[in-house]
Amino acid sequence: MIKFSFLPIALIIYIIMIPTVYAQDWADLQHFKAENIRMGQPRPGENRVVFMGNSITEGWSDHMPEFFENKPYVNRGISGQTTPQMLLRFRQDVIELKPKVVVILAGTNDLAGNTGPATVEEIFGNICSMAELAQTNHIKVVISAVLPVEDYPWRPGLEPASKIIALNLLLRKYALDHDHVFVDYHQAMVNEKQGLLAELTYDGVHPNRAGYLVMAKLVEVAIEAAGVKH
Repeated sequence: MIKFSFLPIALIIYIIMIPTVYAQDWADLQHFKAENIRMGQPRPGENRVVFMGNSITEGWSDHMPEFFENKPYVNRGISGQTTPQMLLRFRQDVIELKPKVVVILAGTNDLAGNTGPATVEEIFGNICSMAELAQTNHIKVVISAVLPVEDYPWRPGLEPASKIIALNLLLRKYALDHDHVFVDYHQAMVNEKQGLLAELTYDGVHPNRAGYLVMAKLVEVAIEAAGVKH
């Protein structure tokens, strides 16, 4: 009796858990799924550039929308995301869109612990994996320096500044060693305390319009260095 009565209970538990498991979508693959389908493949002669990132990339379209207008620039930033989440959606949100160039800006949310503890080496490894996926699929890579942060308002006391510097040193060397382009937002936007210049941010982490204007000039040069002119 015990043996046979156990099976239906296990089956019921399994059935109950299925919707919960599938509802998680940890990497938020649904976020751009429909939009990617509508966008389709690049038109002949279109030099598409995909911006992969977190809220700093996502916010670019809000604070400086004209940067993406009349250009084949595609914003694939999702607020709060960490590098393992981006790595999981990289194929869908970058490779399958067949861009000429991908601009990767990632890592600050990992240091803030948004999806749990992460070392500088682990973050670096995830960014390298994204770059390797792009290179394998004949997509030129622009690797972005992580923007300076003195402290995260939502998780104070983590002292991220030195970790960001260490990560950026690894990313710069990796880009040089693997024929990628490195765009150094950090050097152009840092203050004396290794945080963001006050005039370039509204919260110490995210750029304001003035910050995006600085970033736009730098990344346009980087995109051109990667072989795409607009």
